[in-house]
Amino acid sequence: MDVKVIFNIVVCIVGIAILMIHTTNILLKRDRRKDENNLLVFIVFTIIHFATYLTFTFIKINYTSNPLIIGFYTTFFIMNNVELLLLFNFTISYVQLKEKTKKALYLINIVIFSLFVVLDIVNIFTHMFFYADNGVYTRTKLMFLSQIYQFIAFVLVFVITAFNKKLNNTEKIAFAVYCILPVIAIIVQYLLPGYAIAYLSIIFAIEILFLFVNMMKNIKLANEEKRTKEAEVKLMVSQIQPHFIYNTLSSISTLIKIDPEKAQKCLDEFTEYLRANLTSISETNLIGFEKELKHIETYLFLEKMRFAERLNYVFDIKTKDFFVPPLSVQPLVENAVKHGILKKVEGGTITLKTYEDEKAYIVEIIDDGIGFDVDDKSLKTNDHVGLNNVRYRISTMTNGELTVESKIDKGTKVMIKFYK
Repeated sequence: MDVKVIFNIVVCIVGIAILMIHTTNILLKRDRRKDENNLLVFIVFTIIHFATYLTFTFIKINYTSNPLIIGFYTTFFIMNNVELLLLFNFTISYVQLKEKTKKALYLINIVIFSLFVVLDIVNIFTHMFFYADNGVYTRTKLMFLSQIYQFIAFVLVFVITAFNKKLNNTEKIAFAVYCILPVIAIIVQYLLPGYAIAYLSIIFAIEILFLFVNMMKNIKLANEEKRTKEAEVKLMVSQIQPHFIYNTLSSISTLIKIDPEKAQKCLDEFTEYLRANLTSISETNLIGFEKELKHIETYLFLEKMRFAERLNYVFDIKTKDFFVPPLSVQPLVENAVKHGILKKVEGGTITLKTYEDEKAYIVEIIDDGIGFDVDDKSLKTNDHVGLNNVRYRISTMTNGELTVESKIDKGTKVMIKFYK
């Protein structure tokens, strides 16, 4: 077998294998961006392009004819142009141009593309680019004209990306390399006819595009999402903190009039609590459950001093060796007290349980208060001290799960699973 043929077969097989890996990578991603879908179409078409060339190479080994040569090379020329059109579509979706600019560029590009596809078809009858003589592919002097659309497409992509302020230098260089490599390969291929240099350059160019453009954007978006979530968590914690402190001080304020001695004791307890736990209160990272338990004990102690026999609480703590978002369990205990137990004339009991199974550490807050209809949308207000806030932070920071069961006049049970 001829060296050129072996070279071309190896290039196509390696290219298809690499591109299949990238295709699988994109397909396995759950939430694909529009530009990733365009990149996927571009890569899949390139696989088809390589497979077509590979098929032609094997056929040509055993059989050739003038119609076969004309048909296959016309197909290749058109496929080259389609591939550049798809690259252009990926580019304009990636750089997020204004809609009017995007439509104008797309219209200009599609008109030029269509013109050269027509010329490729016209070549079948006029042979102005190439012809076949006894089954041998032969170029004409006007052959370079058939490549003009590819140069135009590369120039458009280069200009759109090189002067785009939204792209970083790595992205700009990656797009520039993709535009320059195939152009150099086309020139080299004129000097080494018969070798699929252009196909080899496409493999390297797509690798650069995938690694330094698509993956870089995924990393950039992931970092932006992380920063956004961190900001949301800080905002949510800041919303809870004043609420907890306000209610504690309110309880002490009430006690000052009723029992100054108890108020003094509560104030001392609360002061010591703040001194020891101020860092934890302002913490947005996970804390040990034991610290959260101290928040809960202080809160219940203060409320017990205020409401006496109307409020009872039981701790059934079988495990403390796990981590939770700060102020994630305490607000739920506060909800149970305020919206469950204290709305009953006779009051009631709140039970805090912790235990573990094979998969998770489990926290249960159970009260025998008035209960509520969990499907009642009118109850989903800020009065419930941000149940959605707590659920969001538990889910975001620990991949945990919060569920609520409640029956009117029976009570409420909140279960949190912090998965191991």
